Amino acid sequence: MSDNRQDKKQRNKWIALINIPLQMGIVIFLFSWFGGWLDEEYPNPKNIYRIIFTLLGVFVALYNVIRQVNQLNK
Repeated sequence: MSDNRQDKKQRNKWIALINIPLQMGIVIFLFSWFGGWLDEEYPNPKNIYRIIFTLLGVFVALYNVIRQVNQLNK
């Protein structure tokens, strides 16, 4: 009985870990898309909005990964 619970907890951790790259990709893509949309609406020569929002998306995604991994370790 105890072994079954342990196995189920282990599977839940793996499912959460498998979802992390997908979540990161979606967050970074959405921030990059929004930055591209801003660049189209308010043109500038260096596409600064896309760069800023893509980097912001990377930081948000990394924060989310760190938060999820810390939560799994509890």
